[in-house]
Amino acid sequence: MEVLDVLNLGEIAQYFSKMAMFPVFDFAYYIVSILYLKYEPGAVEVSRKSPVASWLCAMLYCFGSYILADIMLGVSPIDYFHNNSHILLASAVWYLIFFCPLNLFYKCVAFLPVKLVLVAMKEVVRTRKIAAGVHHAHHAYHHGWLIMVITGYVKGSGVALMSNFEQLLRGVWKPETNEVLNMSFPTKASLYGAILFTLQEAHLLPVSKSMLICLFTLFMATTKVFMMARHSHGSPFALIESWLCHLLFGSPLGIEDAHDHHHSAPAAASAPLSPAKTKEELSEVTRKRKSKKAE
Repeated sequence: MEVLDVLNLGEIAQYFSKMAMFPVFDFAYYIVSILYLKYEPGAVEVSRKSPVASWLCAMLYCFGSYILADIMLGVSPIDYFHNNSHILLASAVWYLIFFCPLNLFYKCVAFLPVKLVLVAMKEVVRTRKIAAGVHHAHHAYHHGWLIMVITGYVKGSGVALMSNFEQLLRGVWKPETNEVLNMSFPTKASLYGAILFTLQEAHLLPVSKSMLICLFTLFMATTKVFMMARHSHGSPFALIESWLCHLLFGSPLGIEDAHDHHHSAPAAASAPLSPAKTKEELSEVTRKRKSKKAE
């Protein structure tokens, strides 16, 4: 019993859910976010040609989710920029990653063991943002479950959802990279997390908010670190999603397979005709050679 008292998960979850994010966890969040910006093709060149555009892109990577959520809830999109300490911290990270002499800061934070720790800390912040978004929407729309889900989803993955706008600042336009069309694991996880926190806010999920924050953070951090350590770009939801899509909407893969199968038969049947075509080509080449000799 004494061991159970020591390992009181409820108290640990309560303490964890109230733990301050600034400055340590927010610092890690800004580092990883701006690292992803530097990995974008042409981002380094933009930082040399137009530091202002590069800085704006970095701010979108750090605060895009707040901006998009504020627009949805009818708040000024620049409201978050009154937090001077956050802006200064994110700006300092941007400067160090792009302009630190000998790239020392970038080399340190991009070192895989350090980066894994920073990624885990970023997922702590992401979970808090999802929960805060759902809670904020709940106060404005008490029975608007869909609004709560959308707000939490945007708070968790707003940076990815604004990626096309951020690309425009760098002079790039790639509409095919729309995050809604090609959802990454963090975007999908933010959506599922927003649904869970909405159910908890509506008292339909028999678990406390602090415990849900703790469990979802553990899942996100563990999964993201594991994927990054193995350089994996897959999704742990792939198997469940494929089964649900097959059950609810029919299997697109199955349709494509059947379609390809029907078309493969005529292709196979037409295979014997290819030698005849080759003979025709050969005869055409021979005729041209004869005509050249005659000339």
